[in-house]
Amino acid sequence: SIESTYELTKYLEYQLKEIKDIYLTYLGPPFNEKDFSPPRPNTTALSLPSAATRLELWHGLENQARLAQNQKAYSILLAAVRELARSTLCPSLKTSLLHFCTGLDGLLGSISALMTSLGYTLPPPPTSPSSSLLSVRPQMNDFARKVEGFWILRELQSWLWRSAKDFNRLKKRLR
Repeated sequence: SIESTYELTKYLEYQLKEIKDIYLTYLGPPFNEKDFSPPRPNTTALSLPSAATRLELWHGLENQARLAQNQKAYSILLAAVRELARSTLCPSLKTSLLHFCTGLDGLLGSISALMTSLGYTLPPPPTSPSSSLLSVRPQMNDFARKVEGFWILRELQSWLWRSAKDFNRLKKRLR
């Protein structure tokens, strides 16, 4: 249901805030400094629909298009967070990231079920969802890898915020 998809999104948004703080502490300075904001890397892992799309453009999309964009973004982000977990040396952080991946996987299932219940066609799955997004490109230095991890979590945070708003609006429209 839309309500349960909304609730799961809000739960993941809350959970991510905690994980992000732990992850940034794990990365150390300057990543854990409040005002640090490196430029967004142009990498395969972040080749997803941006949650920074202007609001009026986003609202102008049909419900099916917005849901499909959510589906695509979370498929890519799920693979990226799994790779972050694989590359993390801290066992408790790795466990938290993998647990979060379970929630993201559930969100993808909820979005698919929601699209099906609304009679929408599901978008095709990503070309290779199981391939390691963060390791298929040339070797990066440690700082560049940290910047990428920082941006993966920031983009995920933006998508969860936007999705929660979308699901709430959709719930009101379909009443």
